[in-house]
Amino acid sequence: MQDTIITQVLLPVILGIIMLGMGLSLVKDDFVRLAKVPKSVIAGLTGQLILLPLLAFALVTAFSAPIEIAIGVMILAACPGGTTSNLISHIARANLALSVSLTAITTVICVITTPLLIKFSIDHFTQTDATDFSLIGISVNLIVLLLVPITIGMVLRHLYSKAARRAEPFFRHFSTIFMLMLIALISYQEREMLQDSFPDVFFITFSLNMCATIMGILIARACSLSKKDGLTLGIEIGTQNATMAMLIAITFIENSAYSIAAGIYGITMYLGAFLLVAYHKLTSPASA
Repeated sequence: MQDTIITQVLLPVILGIIMLGMGLSLVKDDFVRLAKVPKSVIAGLTGQLILLPLLAFALVTAFSAPIEIAIGVMILAACPGGTTSNLISHIARANLALSVSLTAITTVICVITTPLLIKFSIDHFTQTDATDFSLIGISVNLIVLLLVPITIGMVLRHLYSKAARRAEPFFRHFSTIFMLMLIALISYQEREMLQDSFPDVFFITFSLNMCATIMGILIARACSLSKKDGLTLGIEIGTQNATMAMLIAITFIENSAYSIAAGIYGITMYLGAFLLVAYHKLTSPASA
């Protein structure tokens, strides 16, 4: 994926459009709500921002993942949950308000945490100082491509509520279709490396998804949260914004090999979510 116009212009614009769609699904009350359920939010943020990266680091280290896969998994773990987690929470009849709130706040916080974690990962796994990696540059790019479109989307939602709600499904479908197209493109470009490392990368990403999903449930239990909140945390922590991770690898770091892990995870993450939702419905007949 060497075309500068595609990697430096088209892909960032598409990510901005996806984030605009996220903004259309948010209202001010989603952030105000954070103060009303502090324990649930703190539990979710702890799992998403601290425990998930630690879990990812432990897995790639334990299984001696190739450098490109290890860094790719860490980039993925550094990203927030996307609108997919909100959609799954809605289908599963989980705590949608909590899911949306966590997605919104982690997206804001990742502007700071994601560049730091990526730099650490590159330094650690390549055993070299990533001197050409600009923390400020990545943060500025994330602000432009995440916070600005989300803010615009929220303003449009406030001004044109009915139209914004009607447009939400389009952006969700667009995000999913684009992610699948990007996965296909990356798989073709990096097909030799993918063939060599597929069993390992699939096992690592599947393990990460399953462990992250279970971790969300355990965090909820440890914090004495409701079963519904546990379902929500399992979905939110286990469902990452794979599209963002792929675009960061391709556009900001300019190394498409780092995007392979996110591409595989973009498929495997639905397995963990499906199993969790199925288990919840089987064990909670009243919520069906």
